[in-house]
Amino acid sequence: MDNFYYASLPGIDQEEMIWLEELTKKFDPETRKKFLFLYQSRRKDPQTILLTCLVGLIGPNGIHRFLLDQILLGILFVVTFGFCLIGTIIDAVNYRKLTWEYNKQVSLEVAAMLSRTWTDR
Repeated sequence: MDNFYYASLPGIDQEEMIWLEELTKKFDPETRKKFLFLYQSRRKDPQTILLTCLVGLIGPNGIHRFLLDQILLGILFVVTFGFCLIGTIIDAVNYRKLTWEYNKQVSLEVAAMLSRTWTDR
């Protein structure tokens, strides 16, 4: 498996591809396929986060925070109307960073799960 498989992920950038290659370099090809499948199902697309964040400017705030599994912040965004829209604007500017932090955590969780399975054989 090479970068081609990771490049098929929507909205992926070079930094994320390098991260995934480094994270999975010790996996055998079958485990890498399992990793890609699990990671792809849990990963968030940066464009989706941006769109849901922009929806907060004209409607319900905090949807993007719920998508990123930040439930308390999502509730806080709803109650405070996105911190009077300032928090929503800041998140709209930083949507790639928010998504990258979430996806990085998910990739670590999936890799740890597969490593345990791999070493239990």
